[in-house]
Amino acid sequence: MLMTGFAGLLGILKLLLMGLAAFGLFDAAFRREDAFRAADKQNKVFWLIILGLALVVSYLFPIFSFLPIIGVIASIVYIVDVRPALKQVSGGSGWGRRGSSSDGPYGPYNGGR
Repeated sequence: MLMTGFAGLLGILKLLLMGLAAFGLFDAAFRREDAFRAADKQNKVFWLIILGLALVVSYLFPIFSFLPIIGVIASIVYIVDVRPALKQVSGGSGWGRRGSSSDGPYGPYNGGR
């Protein structure tokens, strides 16, 4: 009974790690290529390959083997380091952001100044 619960916990952990890699992959896919160069964070193709491999490896191999751990580290590096730098360079989320909440139909509202 204890092993069944442990196997279920490992299955949930495996899904979470795959979700982490998938989130990084889809986020990198929707970012602009020039934002990667401007942030000095390799290039878009590099991160798409790394995160795609992390997703495939986390699906194919058991959690406690060597390759999924490397994939998790790569996903965490993208989410913690590269993604915020890309957001800072591109000035937004990269998911079709249109402007700030204070923008009116003719530009930003500056309080009548």
